[in-house]
Amino acid sequence: MSYSDFLRRDMRLVILRILSELPSYRGNSSVIANLLHQLGHSWTRDQVKAELRWLAEVGTLAVDEAGSVLVATLAERGQDAAEGRVTIDGIARPRA
Repeated sequence: MSYSDFLRRDMRLVILRILSELPSYRGNSSVIANLLHQLGHSWTRDQVKAELRWLAEVGTLAVDEAGSVLVATLAERGQDAAEGRVTIDGIARPRA
């Protein structure tokens, strides 16, 4: 696995963890990008949007467009992945 793949897998896990801590398990792409930056992931908002769409494709969250931002809502499968109860290829597993 390349370093960029490692970072992408970790960022996906962090996105799921962020959503699991937000009220109503929802957040927009702008807020998620800012929180990722605070946690050491320096991705552009376009990259964050692409990852939100990917996470929606694998059933971990739902995405709605709201103007220039995406609003993501955590799905049960995403919560399970964030807590390590399910393994999804392309998403890092949480550490013990």
